[in-house]
Amino acid sequence: MTGTGGAPQAAPSGGPVAVLVGPPGAGKSTVGRILAARLGADYRDTDADIEAGAGRTVPEIFVDEGEPYFRELERRAVHTALAEHTGVLSLGGGAVMDDGTRALLAGRPVVFLDVALADAVRRVGLDAPRPLLAVNPRQRWRELMEARRPLYTEVARAVVSTDGLDPEQVADAVLDALELRKA
Repeated sequence: MTGTGGAPQAAPSGGPVAVLVGPPGAGKSTVGRILAARLGADYRDTDADIEAGAGRTVPEIFVDEGEPYFRELERRAVHTALAEHTGVLSLGGGAVMDDGTRALLAGRPVVFLDVALADAVRRVGLDAPRPLLAVNPRQRWRELMEARRPLYTEVARAVVSTDGLDPEQVADAVLDALELRKA
């Protein structure tokens, strides 16, 4: 676990108390729910918001409409959640690819959940419905991480490695990194 800079900052305009970013298999949803429960806060996942709004799963949207259409839905969902939600928020793995989203994340309590390929593959599974990992998932995951790692790091106030940790331990590390432990 490593922090990326100075003292904690308040979230702009009372936004989320914590925002989790990272690749597929990092544990954003699982850890996010644990964090929310520990903080007595609501949990929100932008992929779930997209699915609820579209009435279809993310993989179905990718197949039926294509990635550009999905990314526009994702951009809107993230912008709305950052404006409205005051609990714990998990973003889809590719949300950081949007310049406007990265700008909105500046100064917020963002944590990059960093995960090793072996752990991600074990968690996601090679047959899980992840549209960007459908063909040669290990190689594709590596390529995604090469493109996204600098962006995850750019938006993160802290980086938490999930290697060798269970979700409860990752949640502990996030609480420590954001100095959110209740006295």
